[in-house]
Amino acid sequence: MDMAGLPFPSDSDTALEAFLADIGFGAPCPESAPAPSPSHPDTTAAATDEPVMAGDDQADEERRRRLRRRISNRESARRSRARKQRHLDELRAKAAALRAAGRDLAARLRGARARAALVALANARLRDEAGALARRLAAARRAIALRQLYSAAFAAAGGGGFEMQALASLIA
Repeated sequence: MDMAGLPFPSDSDTALEAFLADIGFGAPCPESAPAPSPSHPDTTAAATDEPVMAGDDQADEERRRRLRRRISNRESARRSRARKQRHLDELRAKAAALRAAGRDLAARLRGARARAALVALANARLRDEAGALARRLAAARRAIALRQLYSAAFAAAGGGGFEMQALASLIA
């Protein structure tokens, strides 16, 4: 068993090739295998029916190690892609939530601006009304002061009108 829990063939090259074919790697390319050299001592053993030498065991072990590493790398890449996808999904969800919150805030802002505009209109109307009332009050105070002046002047002068007209012009 390797790191990923997959069984590996251990007896022969045909079992390794079958295993590679089962997991989708296909048969190993003949170009990638080193060509046997006539001077190499393992060549005679491979050509005859003698037992496999230590060099072949090492090559098989190297192939198994590479295969385990390739499988491990693919699994790691798959996990990395899954992590990246989860992160992307989380970011998309956050973006959607932020867009919704932005729309909500924009709607609240529009409502607040509409209420502020209504308050500004009411305030302007009340200021105009207060100005008109202030003018009416000033006119009423002048009228009262003038009546008081006329009545005091008539009472003091016994009906003299010239001084009364001079005082009235000073007030107005």
